[in-house]
Amino acid sequence: MINTGKAAVIGCGFVGASIAFALMQKRLFSELVLIDSNAEKAEGEAMDLSDGLPYAGTMDIHAGSYDELSDCALAIITAGANQKPGETRLDLIDKNVAILKSVIPEITKSDFKGILMIVSNPVDVLTYAAYKISGFPAHRVIGSGTVLDTARLKQLLSEHLKVNSGSVHAVIIGEHGDSELAVWSGANVSGIDLNHFCELRGHHDHKRAMQLIYEGVRDSAYEIIKRKGATYYGIAMAVSRISESIMKDEHSVLPVSVVLKGEYGISDICLSIPSIVGKAGIESVLEIPLAEEEKKALLNSAERIKEVTDRLKL
Repeated sequence: MINTGKAAVIGCGFVGASIAFALMQKRLFSELVLIDSNAEKAEGEAMDLSDGLPYAGTMDIHAGSYDELSDCALAIITAGANQKPGETRLDLIDKNVAILKSVIPEITKSDFKGILMIVSNPVDVLTYAAYKISGFPAHRVIGSGTVLDTARLKQLLSEHLKVNSGSVHAVIIGEHGDSELAVWSGANVSGIDLNHFCELRGHHDHKRAMQLIYEGVRDSAYEIIKRKGATYYGIAMAVSRISESIMKDEHSVLPVSVVLKGEYGISDICLSIPSIVGKAGIESVLEIPLAEEEKKALLNSAERIKEVTDRLKL
């Protein structure tokens, strides 16, 4: 039986520990299990996090094993090699698929029946690999996708327009990586067409501004990695947001990485497409309207991921 108050984080590096910290602050769970190939690292993180519980609320955070996944509602995989300066996310494929091939069988052996969320990069390829290796139905396997990229887009637009980011409605779709695209055709600020709102704020060179903002989103991880070696706070907040939609059954629309089955003419790969997310995982993948050039960019992104996925022979 699934315990809706229980989750696990698999991989206790910077990303996994930051996610655990964000989930603790969000108070979504009463029990959080930390699993790592280095058991002492998991124990240390659990001890450190537990020290803050008097200021966060009642919760059991402890290091554990895969056996404890049997009744978990959510398992979050962050285990894998990190992106180094000069590397793309796709450069990590072979190392991280190998890690997944060792982790996923441990999860299935535990009779896990909850939602599996993949955060490790390249997230689209690894989400598809997790889906194939696990044999779980597609709705139960979710990648963190472009939820972080979308947050970056909203933040950069809010800074450009000097408006609260909560009023900005825009989305990044496709690969969580270099071929991702911004859906400018549907972007707005509280229902006001983006270009019109830009003009209201004194900005008229739309094409140049959109390109600079897009590049800022696309290259954000590279810039952060160059300066501090890794990214982890932003993705922790993104994963926390997805987790909240699942555990509270919010039916929120989020651009998570999902198995595509014919949407936009794309099948048998994972890409980030706005989807309705609730307690069952993916409730519906939304085929949102796209401008012609956006459709072409999405198909290009899909082709890039398909080439890599096919090479893995999953």
